[in-house]
Amino acid sequence: MPLLAIPFPYIDPIAIEVGPFAIRWYALAYVAGIVGGWWYSRRLVAREALWGDVRRPTLLDMDDLIIWAALGIVLGGRIGYVLFYNLESYLADPLEILTIWRGGMSFHGGFLGVILAMTFFARSRGLNLLSLFDLGAVVAPLGLFTGRLANFVNGELWGRPAPDVPWAVVFPAAGPEPRHPSQIYEAFAEGLVLLTLMGIAARWLGFRRPGLLAGLFAIGYGIARICCEYFREPDEQLGFLFGGALSGLGGITMGQVLSLPMVLAGLLLVLAARRGWTRRLDRAGPATPA
Repeated sequence: MPLLAIPFPYIDPIAIEVGPFAIRWYALAYVAGIVGGWWYSRRLVAREALWGDVRRPTLLDMDDLIIWAALGIVLGGRIGYVLFYNLESYLADPLEILTIWRGGMSFHGGFLGVILAMTFFARSRGLNLLSLFDLGAVVAPLGLFTGRLANFVNGELWGRPAPDVPWAVVFPAAGPEPRHPSQIYEAFAEGLVLLTLMGIAARWLGFRRPGLLAGLFAIGYGIARICCEYFREPDEQLGFLFGGALSGLGGITMGQVLSLPMVLAGLLLVLAARRGWTRRLDRAGPATPA
């Protein structure tokens, strides 16, 4: 093993096993992120001062929304991974699509999935859709944090070779080269840092301008993901999409390509919210007290 390398701290991917029944850390990470987001969103909804005269969902709405959001995240994340990252392989063996416990989830797919779920939910309840997006934007980094830690436990989505980095890790499935623990980088940048920044934004700005927090999240996540991708090994079946060498950091990856539209959409949403355009969509008046 190279001198500057940390052996992979093997953690059994199965947290609890009773006979044929097994619960994996990967699944628990999703459960923790979703339940944590539900708890946090209820606290935000209960703080009337953050909302002003903007319609807000009730606590009962939050209890029901968690089911919709969970389905959107899981189904969207898996479908997104299949379509964006490994379509040819899954077409050859469609049953593999169901093996979610082995990993293989796309954030961008889950992002689109939860947007669709929230859209249907908002329409069914007569809620302000952009306000739901704002709530999701504040709590989403919790799930990103737990999900990236689960990627590390699974020893997947490892980083690029880093022979001179003291904290580089030798991942069992990635060969003998020490690599950036890019999962930890992403857990920090997309999870802890973004969670802190979105919490500060929610406290200072509130939910009085529908879409503002959602736009800030899209910008923040997109930038964090684009930066972290420079340390992450691209998926083997895709490699670099183009630009074999860019400023000595390598080419452009699928994660960066999918993140760029998020940043642009976030900028447009922030602009619209700051100019008050999104308030015109809030036509049904204040919601009932939470």
